[in-house]
Amino acid sequence: MKPIRLDGSSLNRAQLAEIALGAPVSLDPAQMPVVQRAADFLAQQVARQEPIYGVSTGFGSNADKLLGAHRLRQGMPGASESTDSVLEELQHNLIITHAVCVGEPFAADVVRAMMAIRINTLMRGHSGIRPAVLQAMTDMLNAGIVPVVPRKGSVGASGDLAPLSHLAIVLLGGGEAFYDGERMPGGEALKRAGLQPVKLSHKEGLALNNGTAQMLATAVLAIERLDELLDTADLAAAMTLDAFAGRLRAFDPHVHALRPHPGQVHVAAQLQRLLSGSTLSDIAYHLVPKFKQWHPSSWSDPAQQALGFDIGWDWVPLDQRHGRERFYQRFRPFRGGKKHQPQDSYSLRCVPQVHGAVRDALAQAKRVVDIELNAVTDNPILFPDLPGAREIEDQVVSAGHFHGMPLALAMSYLKAAIPVLASISERRLNKLVDPATNDGLPPFLIGNEDGTESGFMIVQYTAAALVNDLCSRAHPASVYSIPTSANAEDHVSMGANEGRHVLEMTDDLAHVLALELYAGAQALDYRRDMINAARQLAREGDADALAAKVSGAPLPGHADRAAFLAEVEQLRAELAQADEFQPGVAVQAAWATLRESIAFMGRDRAMDGDVAAAVRLVSEGHVLSAARAAQG
Repeated sequence: MKPIRLDGSSLNRAQLAEIALGAPVSLDPAQMPVVQRAADFLAQQVARQEPIYGVSTGFGSNADKLLGAHRLRQGMPGASESTDSVLEELQHNLIITHAVCVGEPFAADVVRAMMAIRINTLMRGHSGIRPAVLQAMTDMLNAGIVPVVPRKGSVGASGDLAPLSHLAIVLLGGGEAFYDGERMPGGEALKRAGLQPVKLSHKEGLALNNGTAQMLATAVLAIERLDELLDTADLAAAMTLDAFAGRLRAFDPHVHALRPHPGQVHVAAQLQRLLSGSTLSDIAYHLVPKFKQWHPSSWSDPAQQALGFDIGWDWVPLDQRHGRERFYQRFRPFRGGKKHQPQDSYSLRCVPQVHGAVRDALAQAKRVVDIELNAVTDNPILFPDLPGAREIEDQVVSAGHFHGMPLALAMSYLKAAIPVLASISERRLNKLVDPATNDGLPPFLIGNEDGTESGFMIVQYTAAALVNDLCSRAHPASVYSIPTSANAEDHVSMGANEGRHVLEMTDDLAHVLALELYAGAQALDYRRDMINAARQLAREGDADALAAKVSGAPLPGHADRAAFLAEVEQLRAELAQADEFQPGVAVQAAWATLRESIAFMGRDRAMDGDVAAAVRLVSEGHVLSAARAAQG
C-alpha cells in the first residue's frame, strides 16, 4: 500500500479514512525545513530566556509561574536528582499528568486517525516540534502501534488534552498500547516494534496534546459513514416506495426547482434513478389488488395455490359514482390495495425534503472538517519569520485555535439530523406492517391464516426503540460548557463528546435502515407477487375467473350485472396486456442481495439470524454496492 504523504496542507477525508484502516504515512521532505525552522527559532528564544507560554511558564492557570534555572525542591530532604532540565520536565509532566481518560478504549481506526491528524497539523511548522519527534510518531503509526485511548475525558478546549496525552505517553515509553492484537505497556510495544522512546524538548508536550484530533477523527469517520448511510436511506425509501406502488410525481425535477435546497434536489433525482425501470411505482390504482388470506378454495390452479395468499378488489356500484363520473372514465371502478388519492403519506412523499435536509447538515459538517484537517490547532502559535516583528509576543502568539466549537456545532447539527433520518425510516417501516396504512399488504407482512403468527410486528418495535435512543442522545453537548483549569479555561466546546456521540449514533442509524430494508424486501415480494398473480389470472382465465375475486358484485339478474361484467372484462384485458410487473432496476438488485442471505418469510420463524444478516449487509455496504452496480 502506497504511503499517504502528510504535508500539513493537503490531507483530505478520504485519505484519513484510508490511514484509519491501515494505510501507512510519510512526511513530505519539502516541509521538514519549515518544521525545523520553528524548532530552531524556539530554541533560540529559550536561550535568550524569553518568557514563552508553555515553554518557560506553566500551563493554564499556572501561566503566571515563570520557570527558573534550578529546582527549588532539590533542597528538600530526600529529593532525587534529575538529569532533565526544568523545561524538559515541564513537557514530560504535561503528558503523564494529562493522560487521565476513562472508559472503553477507542477502536484502532479512531486512534490511527487521531495520530495522523496530529502529525499533519504539526507539519505546518508553527508548533516548534522537532522533525525527529514527528518521525518517531510516524514510525509508531506505521509500525501498527495503537495507543490505548479511553473514550471519555476531553472537554474540547484546550483541544483534546487528555486523549492526546494518551497518544503521546506511548511515544515516551509509558501508557498502554495494542500491538499485534495484544494489549501491553507502551514501552513494551515500542520495544517489540524496534522503536525507541522519545525525550521531549521545548513545547513538544504541548504541541502533542493541545489540539482537536479526537473530535476531528471521530467527526471525519462519522461523516464517511454517514455518506454511505444517506445513500442507503435513499435506497431503503425507494424499496419501500416500490413496495407501496408509490407515486413518483412528487420527485419531478421541475417541482424541486421551485425550492432548490441542494440536498432536496439531489435526493429527488436519486429516487428517480433508483426507481428507474419500475412498473410498480405509478401503477394505475385499479390494477393493484389487496391481500386476502389464503383459503383452500382461493385458487383452482395448483401453481397459484402455492402462492400462499389470495387477492381481491371491491367494486364501486353505479349508484355510488355520482359526481365522480369523470374520475371513473380514467380509472376503473375497482378498489384494491392502492387508495384513489393523488398523494402518498409524508414518510414517502417528503423523502427529498427530509433526507435532503440531513444531506445539507452533512455538507456543512464536511465544510468544517475539511478546513480543520489542515489547520493549526495548538497554542501558542509560532511565526519565526513574521515581517515587522519587534517583540517575542509578535512571533509567539497565544490564541484559541484549540477551541473545538466549530467542530462541536457542526456535530451538534448532525446529532439532530441522525434521529430525523432514523425516524422517517421507522415511520415507513411502521406503515409497511400496519394493515390500516399499508395499502392492501398483509397485516405485519405475514399470511397468518390460523392466527398464530406475528410476522414483522416486533421488527418495528426494535426500530422504535432505536429511534427513541437516538432521540435521547440528540441533545447538543456544545450548549453546556463546564469551565476547567481553575476558570482559566472558562468556556469549553465539549466537541469531543459531540464527535463521539455522532460516530456511535451511526451504528443505530444503520440498524434502523437495515430493519426497513428487511421489511421492505418482504413487502416488495408480496406486492409484486400479488399484482403478477392478478396478471396471470387475467391472462389464463376469463372475466368470470377475475370476477370471483371482486367483492360487492351485483348478483345474476341484477340490473347492473352486465355493466359489472363489462368492467371486469376491461380490467382483465388491461392486466393481461401488461408486462410482468417489477421494481426499479436498482431496487431489484438490492432486493436480490438481501434474498441471497435472507429468504422470504412465508411462515413465522426465528428472526434473529435474519436481522443480524440484514445489519451485516447494510454495515458492510453489500446492499448499497449492488444497487450502485445496477445503476451503472
